[in-house]
Amino acid sequence: MRMLAVKPQIHKFDKFRDFADFFAIGPGDLVLTNEFLYTPFMKELELRADFIFQEKYGLGEPSDEMIDAIIKDMGEKEYRRIVAVGGGTVIDIAKLLVVENAKHAVDLFERRIPLVKARELIIVPTTCGTGSEVTNISIAEIKSRHTKMGLAADELYADYAVLIPQLVEGLPYQFFVTSSIDALIHALESLVSPKSNAFTELFSSKAIELILKGYRAINAKGPAYRTEILEDFVIASNWAGIAFANTGVGAVHALSYPLGGNYHVPHGEANYQFFIEVFKVYNRKNPGGKIKEVNKLLAGILEIDAAANIYDELAAVLDQLLVRKPLSEYGMKSEEVESFADSVVTGQQRLLVNNYVSLTRDEIRDIFKALF
Repeated sequence: MRMLAVKPQIHKFDKFRDFADFFAIGPGDLVLTNEFLYTPFMKELELRADFIFQEKYGLGEPSDEMIDAIIKDMGEKEYRRIVAVGGGTVIDIAKLLVVENAKHAVDLFERRIPLVKARELIIVPTTCGTGSEVTNISIAEIKSRHTKMGLAADELYADYAVLIPQLVEGLPYQFFVTSSIDALIHALESLVSPKSNAFTELFSSKAIELILKGYRAINAKGPAYRTEILEDFVIASNWAGIAFANTGVGAVHALSYPLGGNYHVPHGEANYQFFIEVFKVYNRKNPGGKIKEVNKLLAGILEIDAAANIYDELAAVLDQLLVRKPLSEYGMKSEEVESFADSVVTGQQRLLVNNYVSLTRDEIRDIFKALF
C-alpha cells in the first residue's frame, strides 16, 4: 500500500527574478500566465520564452472552450517546458498542455486519447489555495455537459512546484479568502478520507493549524494583517495539496461542482457553501470514528471546549471572512435539487469514494435542500 508520494520537486524563492535565473527560463519554454502578473514581474526581465495570457481566452475558471483555443494557438511549435504562473485556472490548463497530441479538452477528460506526457511542467502558484502545484488533477467546466469534470493522472504532475510568496502579495482580499478556505477544505477532507494515513495526516493537520490560526489573527487584527503572514498560507496550501493528492477529496467538492458549473460560482466559495453542512452530516452519522480526533484538533486550535458544537464554532470564524448564502441566491432553482443530486451521484463517484462515511443519494439531496 502506497502511503505518500510527492511527485514534484518543491522550490522556494523570494523573488520571481531568482526563479527565472535558476530555471533559465527562455527559448523552448511556453509561459502560461496573466498579463497583470507579466507586467510587474516578468516584462522587465526580457525573457526569451513565448508567453500566452490566459485571460485573452475567457475570464473565470477553466472551460473546455478556453483550453481548446489555447491548444490551437500553440500550433505545432515544439516546446520543451510548460511554465504555469498563476492561479487555479492557469494551473489546471497548463497541466493539459503537456499531453502529446491533445487537441480537445473533452477528449482528455473522457480519456478518448492516451495520456502521454511530452513536456516538462513547472508550476508557480499565485494564490494560497488550490495546492494544485503538487497534485495530478485538472478540473474544467465542460460547457456542453453543464458541469465540471476532473481528470486525475500521474502524467499531470508537475516536475517542479515553485513557491514565491512575492507573487501572492497583490492577491485581492476576496480571492485570498476564497482560495485559502479551499485549502482548509482540502486539508480537512483529506484528514477524514479513508485513504488518510500517518504520513498524509502530518501535512493535513499542520495545514489546518496554520490556516485557522492565521484566520483568527486576521479576524482580530483586520484584513491587512494577512500580508504579514502570507508565507504561512502559501506553505499551508502546499501542505494541503500534498495531503489531498494522496488521499483525494470527497463530498464537499462533489456537491459543489453542479453549483459551480451551472452558476459560475468561484471554486473556493462554492466549496464553502457545502463544507459545514457536509461535515455536520459526517459527525452525526459516525461521531466516534476518525472525525472524533478531527474535532479534538479543531477544538484545540479554536481554543474551545471539545464538547462544544465544533462546526458551528468553526463557521463563526469562517463566516467573518466569507458569508455563506442560500444556494437560491446564486440562481439555483428548487427543481434543481433533485437533478443536482443525480448529477453528483452519477458524475462524481471518483470523489464520493473518498467520503468519511458513505452518503446515499437521498442524503445528498437533503444537503442541497437544506442549503437551498
